[in-house]
Amino acid sequence: MFTLHHLNESRSQRIIWLFELLNVEYEIKVYKRDATTNLAPAELSQIHPIGAAPILTHNDRSIAETGAICEYIVHQVGNETLLPSKLDDKHIDVQFWSHFAEGSMMPPLVASLVLNKGKEKASPFFIKFVISKFVDAVMEKYFGKVIHRNLHFIEQHLQGKTWFVGDTPTLADVQMSFPLEALHKNGRLAGLPNTKSYVENLHNEPSYQNAMTKMLEAEKDAS
Repeated sequence: MFTLHHLNESRSQRIIWLFELLNVEYEIKVYKRDATTNLAPAELSQIHPIGAAPILTHNDRSIAETGAICEYIVHQVGNETLLPSKLDDKHIDVQFWSHFAEGSMMPPLVASLVLNKGKEKASPFFIKFVISKFVDAVMEKYFGKVIHRNLHFIEQHLQGKTWFVGDTPTLADVQMSFPLEALHKNGRLAGLPNTKSYVENLHNEPSYQNAMTKMLEAEKDAS
């Protein structure tokens, strides 16, 4: 059985959806973020040295990093729908979006989140003013532009498409679901009808609904 070490409000929710897509047996072990630092608890470091979710344990192995976990699970199950064979033309497209999610999409979003949190917590007033100006400048000159570029690219790609690659969900969708879900929750998909429609379609996907329900139940049971 696969065991997912899950941290609330983290990338690990993708793995639960993957489990549901594959219809495999799994268990969720829930960990809570530190109330002060918002970081993962020390217990995760006992599972894997990186100490960050998601972490998968299976067959006496501990595997970290979402992309590596996804590919490991798919190979263990022997599924070529979610990750087509290298002989299939769709293979490189699935791999591209899987890596784009973490390599190009997530870094500027995380940087934006951290910078804006810093701006909110800065004090006293004159320090807050200076930091706010600095953060706004950095966002305008770099991170904001990168986020806009990425979203424009995604919006164009999703024109006329239900899923990122092909007619059914693949690892591309598993990986891209998390950042787009986060942006949707924060109301940042306005003016991006294709991307917004994609996330709404995601919400109507039975396997995704099951995954989110089981995740919330596991988190509730652990609280």
